[in-house]
Amino acid sequence: MTGRVTGIGGVFFRAKDPAALAAWYAEHLGVTSFGPWPQQEGMSVFAPFDAGTDYWPADREWMLNLRVEGLDDLIKTLSQAGIAVETRPDEWDNPEIGRFARITDPERNNIELWEPPSS
Repeated sequence: MTGRVTGIGGVFFRAKDPAALAAWYAEHLGVTSFGPWPQQEGMSVFAPFDAGTDYWPADREWMLNLRVEGLDDLIKTLSQAGIAVETRPDEWDNPEIGRFARITDPERNNIELWEPPSS
């Protein structure tokens, strides 16, 4: 098939201090902006949610989900940097889907960290 979407080309959003926020993402998550960000091939999920969802805070329109490797190590590193990490293993983790943790960036944007199950 031709003329189809093959992946996410970028994520763009407004920020009060774009330079500081870009530096935070680079330092704590290894995500670089306005340059190549090498990624591993893998599944991505595109899922509009009902406007009344309680899956993330109601005062936010979106949540960024980042696919990660070594979730436990990343949680430890983020916690040591003073970043609050929320986990709910009994509610969020599923052997068929993977494991999850959540953080917010300095501008209160929601970030879900997802470690897919090992294949």
